[in-house]
Amino acid sequence: MRNGGSQMTKITRREFLRIGCSAAIAALAGGRLHSLAFAAAEAVNNDTADILIHIFLRGGIDGLNFCVPYADSNYVTARPTIRIKPPNQTRGALDLNGQFGLHPAAGPLHDLYRSGVLGIVLATGLPDPTRSHFDAMAMMERGTPGNKYISTGWIARHLASVSNVGSNELPVVVTQSDAPAVLLGYTDTATIPSLSNFQYSGRWDMIDFQRIAMRSLYSGTGWLYQAGTQALDISDRIAAVSTSYTPEFGAEYPNNTFGNALKLVAQLIKAELGLRIASVDYGGWDTHEYQGDDGQGYFADLVTTLARGLYAFYVDLTNYANRITIVVMSEFGRRLKQNASGGTDHGHGNIMLVLGGNVNGGLYGQWPGLAPEQLDEGKDLAITTDYRLVLSEIVMRRLMNPSLNYVFPNGPAYRPLGIVKGVDQPVDQRNPTTVYLPLILR
Repeated sequence: MRNGGSQMTKITRREFLRIGCSAAIAALAGGRLHSLAFAAAEAVNNDTADILIHIFLRGGIDGLNFCVPYADSNYVTARPTIRIKPPNQTRGALDLNGQFGLHPAAGPLHDLYRSGVLGIVLATGLPDPTRSHFDAMAMMERGTPGNKYISTGWIARHLASVSNVGSNELPVVVTQSDAPAVLLGYTDTATIPSLSNFQYSGRWDMIDFQRIAMRSLYSGTGWLYQAGTQALDISDRIAAVSTSYTPEFGAEYPNNTFGNALKLVAQLIKAELGLRIASVDYGGWDTHEYQGDDGQGYFADLVTTLARGLYAFYVDLTNYANRITIVVMSEFGRRLKQNASGGTDHGHGNIMLVLGGNVNGGLYGQWPGLAPEQLDEGKDLAITTDYRLVLSEIVMRRLMNPSLNYVFPNGPAYRPLGIVKGVDQPVDQRNPTTVYLPLILR
């Protein structure tokens, strides 16, 4: 029944199946619903498992203007117009510890930092010399510096290595149209760019017909019928929460693609559908030209959206704060010296952000300095913390998975920075090439 209880037209079963099935198949064909894997119903109730929100800033964020080493004279000299001023000046950095400060447009993140739930890792990144966006992203998302051809992503390997925990299927949602490389090799990924589109299409008075028609196609008892029924069950549950959404606790998301993606994830978390992993992309960070002078311009706009979005997401999920861990990363940083076009070219060392109720807020990582002899290849911020160390700590302590040798084959020895709370277990020493998923070269 729809629209005030309007009654269905009486038709024969043959007519119903002909009309309903055609409409249903057409509706699902354009919905980018590749596959779904949600926690079993009994596992969702009283769910306390952690949820990882993976945010990738595509294009290479300028970490030096995001977390500003304002007290370093080399930074000031290298960036005559695009540098961020020291604190207590107009559009000055938001002070963190007397040496570093956040970009002035990152005020909401500064509030989270002062609340002790935001950790910032300095001089971190991919330990590979590439300055290619595509190569860096390929290796970083696979978790295999030096090898961009591994056929699985690091999150996919994490999911595979814990997928034997009873009936609890691990759900994954991607808010863009295609799954990112971190999920290569994991087939149970739902791509849901918009909840409003995640429903049957066509005339309102035919939607119930479509739903019943699809159910009739999966009325058997075999594995195919069970999988189809599960997908339809989840589809109905998502459709039930795809109506208008009001964020809680006064949270205000930016009205753009990034804000809408985070709002969608928050809505799914609150719907108690068993979400375990969510992946969100935010692009546009390749600031070769006209980055913006004096803390203003294009880069400031990007930072504003990022800061407002993360703040709104965290505030909106206040009741889930102790279950969510948000990690923000990018393929590489930017050159120390600004270029002739008022921008910055591809660099090396960068920052990572970790946000959540079980995060020990603060600055992490060893700062290498910006003197010419301290720079990578004499041009870029050097890397002192392998990005996999940050991710390994999250996988171990928050996702409770000790299979680090499998998730990050040939990775660095486990050495937690203390950025998140949790318990360390002995690292699983099984051969990563013989368990769970094969690491096949393309």
